[in-house]
Amino acid sequence: MADAPPGTDRFLEIVGALGSPLLGALDVFEQIGRRLHPPAIASLRGAASPARDRLEDALEAFRAAPPPQGLEGLATELDRAASHAVEALRLFCDSAPPSEGIARVLGAMRAMCRAQESLYPLRVALPPVGSFFLEPACRDDVARLEPEPAADARVGLHVAHNDLEQRGGFTLYVPESVAPGEARPLVVALHGGSGHGADFLWTWLREARSRRCLLLAPTSRGTTWSLMGPDVDAGPLRSMVEFVAERWAIDREHVLLTGLSDGATYSLLAGLQPDMPFTALAPVSGVLAPGNFANGNMERVRDVPVYLVHGALDWMFPVQIARMARDELEKAGARIVYREIEDLSHTYPREENARILEWLDPALALEKAR
Repeated sequence: MADAPPGTDRFLEIVGALGSPLLGALDVFEQIGRRLHPPAIASLRGAASPARDRLEDALEAFRAAPPPQGLEGLATELDRAASHAVEALRLFCDSAPPSEGIARVLGAMRAMCRAQESLYPLRVALPPVGSFFLEPACRDDVARLEPEPAADARVGLHVAHNDLEQRGGFTLYVPESVAPGEARPLVVALHGGSGHGADFLWTWLREARSRRCLLLAPTSRGTTWSLMGPDVDAGPLRSMVEFVAERWAIDREHVLLTGLSDGATYSLLAGLQPDMPFTALAPVSGVLAPGNFANGNMERVRDVPVYLVHGALDWMFPVQIARMARDELEKAGARIVYREIEDLSHTYPREENARILEWLDPALALEKAR
C-alpha cells in the first residue's frame, strides 16, 4: 500500500483475522434466529459456543495491536461491532437461570443487530463486509450495487426519531445503487411485539440492497402495534410512506407491507384500511385479528395480493390459526399465496424474503434486476 503508515500491512492482517470469525458469528446467529424453537435452544447453544470462543480470541488479539495513524476510526468501529457480537453470543450461550432465558435470547438478538449497525459503514473499506450485506448471487456484482454516489444522492441509512430509546419513528434504507429520481419498489417492514424498527431493518436489508428496493422500518408508538383499542399507528404509518415518497421516487404500484408476529397481525389490520398506500401484504407468523371482520377489511381484501407465511412449529400462534386465516382470506376474495413451512417455529424465515419480492414484482428476480 503506497504511502501507508508503517505497520499498515500487519494491521490489515489482524483486521482480517478478526473479520473472519466476526462474519462467521453473524452467519451462525442468523441460523440461530431461523431455527429458534424452545426445544432446540440447548443444541443451538452448543453449536454457537465455538463461534463465541473464536471471536473472543480474535478480539483479544485485535485489541493487542494498536492501529497505525489514520486507521483508528476503522479500528474503533470494528471493535464495537465485534464487542456487540461477543455480547450476543455470551447472552445466548452462557449459563443463566431459566427465569432469564427469554430476556437473554431477546437481548442477544438485539446485540447482534447492533453489530450489523456498526459493521455496515465499513462495507467499502472491508470488501468481505460489503459482500456479507448482499445475497450470495450478488456478491460478485459489488461495483454495480455500490457505485460512486452522485453529488445529489441521498442513499444509505436515514434515521428519523428512531434511536433505540425512541418510539414512533422510522429507519429508512435507500440502496446505494439507486439514482436520484429512479422509482423503485418500497418494502415497509413491521417489527414484532416489544421490537424496534432499528432492529427489524436488518431482517430485510440484504435483500433490499441486492434487489434495489427502498426499505422502511417503522417503530410502533407503544410497545407493540395497535392491535386493540384506539389505532395510534395507522395514521403515522401512512404519513411515513408519504414522507418517503415526497423525497425519494417510489414505484407506487409495488409498495409492500410486511411484518412478523404482531407486525404481521397489524399489517392486515392497517394495510387494508381505506386510503392506505400498500399494494400487497405479506404477514409472517401472525393472525387474522377479529377486528378485520368488524372494520370492513374483509370486504376490502378482495383482489388484494396477500402472501401468508406461517410455521408448522409455531408455539405462539398454532398453525391451525393460520390455516383458518388462509381460508377466510380466500373466501373474501384475496389473491392469496399460503406458505406453511414445516421446520419454522415462531421466528422469521429470512429465506422467504426473496420469494416475497419476486411475488411482489417478477422484475425483482435477481437475473432481471439489472
